[in-house]
Amino acid sequence: MAKLHEYPVSVSWKGGREGTGSVTDTTHSITNTLATPPEFGGTGEGTNPEQLLAMAVAACYSITFGIIATNRKLPMVDVKTEGIGEVEENGPSFKYTKVTLKPTITLQGATDEQIKMAEDMAHKADNYCIITNAIRDKVAIEVMPTVTNA
Repeated sequence: MAKLHEYPVSVSWKGGREGTGSVTDTTHSITNTLATPPEFGGTGEGTNPEQLLAMAVAACYSITFGIIATNRKLPMVDVKTEGIGEVEENGPSFKYTKVTLKPTITLQGATDEQIKMAEDMAHKADNYCIITNAIRDKVAIEVMPTVTNA
């Protein structure tokens, strides 16, 4: 039998493009300020949904890679992932088209075989990520990893 996990959030918004608001994870009371980005006529004085999606993809990838590295017993020090979300504006239409992930994975004392495994897993980790699997058919995901051995 499948398990259902819920992630309740609450959003408050006042105004139009130049409005202000917040989004809260109601389970842990974590709140982020929201604003429309300047390129869409807003103030940019807060996080916007486009950034939140790129953050979610990069965070999910990083956590997923960490879990895989632990399961494969890779000597990982850390993974730092830069993410770039791309939104295409075509007149009044906006479409989130791509997220590029650039993880830098640091291993310590890894063998050549472990480095190769880390590189291989770096290209596959997004296939196990809940967020990338949720958007994959609509948004392209590109992973460009760097693996270093300290």
